[in-house]
Amino acid sequence: MAKEKKLVEAITSMEEDFAQWYTDVVKKAELIDYSSVKGCMIIKPDGYAIWENIQAELDRRFKETGVENVYMPMFIPESLLNKEKDHVEGFAPEVAWVTHGGSSPLQERLCVRPTSETLFCDFYKNLIQSYRDLPKLYNQWCSVVRWEKETRPFLRSREFLWQEGHTAHATAKEAEERTIQMLRVYADFCEEELAIPVVRGKKTEKEKFAGAEATYTIEALMHDGKALQSGTSHNFGDGFAKAFGIQYTDKDNQLQYVHQTSWGMTTRLIGAVIMVHGDDSGLSLPPRIAPTQAMVIPIQQHKEGVLEKAAELKEHLQAAGVRARMDDSEKSPGWKFSEQEMRGIPIRIEIGPKDMEAGQCVLVRRDTREKTVVALSELEEKAKELLARIQTDMFERARKHRDAHIFDAHNYEEFTEAVTKKQGFIRGMWCGEQTCEDKIKEDFAATARCLPFDDQENISSVCVCCGKPAHRLVYWGKAY
Repeated sequence: MAKEKKLVEAITSMEEDFAQWYTDVVKKAELIDYSSVKGCMIIKPDGYAIWENIQAELDRRFKETGVENVYMPMFIPESLLNKEKDHVEGFAPEVAWVTHGGSSPLQERLCVRPTSETLFCDFYKNLIQSYRDLPKLYNQWCSVVRWEKETRPFLRSREFLWQEGHTAHATAKEAEERTIQMLRVYADFCEEELAIPVVRGKKTEKEKFAGAEATYTIEALMHDGKALQSGTSHNFGDGFAKAFGIQYTDKDNQLQYVHQTSWGMTTRLIGAVIMVHGDDSGLSLPPRIAPTQAMVIPIQQHKEGVLEKAAELKEHLQAAGVRARMDDSEKSPGWKFSEQEMRGIPIRIEIGPKDMEAGQCVLVRRDTREKTVVALSELEEKAKELLARIQTDMFERARKHRDAHIFDAHNYEEFTEAVTKKQGFIRGMWCGEQTCEDKIKEDFAATARCLPFDDQENISSVCVCCGKPAHRLVYWGKAY
């Protein structure tokens, strides 16, 4: 038992040190390893399998809206990057440059893509000639490089995986509709697949994407009360089109500029899943994105027929569409239980000699540790029902936690009390002046997370910061 206990003791308690708890989990659950490239991580099989499930489901949802996948180069000529002034200024501090090819200096520096707006624009200017060529609904799955000063696995690294959608439309109305549509896709995905409730809203001018007319966001609340920007969708208007000369001939044979959008989600979603659902025993994965949904663990596997019966259960589950595995290693059952919990596998299925005699097995939920005795003849049906219940329950727990950590502030005194002594979102009215945003950030390292779509309540008539008249509610908070 000493060894079995040590597996869990290796994880720092969430309440003791949340940041260290997070690092312990991503390491002990074997999601990542550190590489010899500073600021870059190695995503191990269990971590990458989660990303594959996220990618597959997002890709399916994108294609349902008419999106097609393409792939762009990872290098961007400096002259191309410089075509959109606001965009390049926004990314300049994070850009990595290639200056040599072999031992020969390049005639022009190449940027390692931090994002691909400029490449898509360069592509679109030749591809789009007529209104008949529109809309263009493209997405790419790739990695990008941003030279972050401080890094943390999944949440912020110098190279990370993501998808970036880039669309071109004939009208401003179509572009705005697509921008909002993709934000809804993101929100639905987070809530339905990751069991993470989100706040949908618009970024302030200060917080919007460099070069965009408007940025929309989904914001999730982590267990420690910090916000995580979990997906963004940007309306570029015709600003990039004018910078790159992307024009089309309309039905009246008049030249018009296209209107564009861009939207993206990254591997930071894995970090969100960890921080929303994990506990002091490790990961707790929502069944829909868990690489392994059920782990069959034979008890007293040295006894006749136990391993064979466990393998049979695994095969029946797999045939029923459950992602099941069997742990037939020589580790003790207690160690296997701890390992299954550490890896966040939603269901554990225990089968031993006494269970076989009774024609039953034991199902144990990862999220609540609740045990259920199930007849072997009903295993597939009961396992699928339990997985669906776990998914729903995990979302409801996360929603209740978030809702319990939303606080109202009517003036700066109340805001100060909330931001320094409580953990979560703070609802406060805003006058619209960036000076108030800057003051709040300088005083408390908190930012305007979004102007929410679904919460328009005027909880006060004055700005939470300066006391001047205010008509917009903002969700404020500290963020990753």
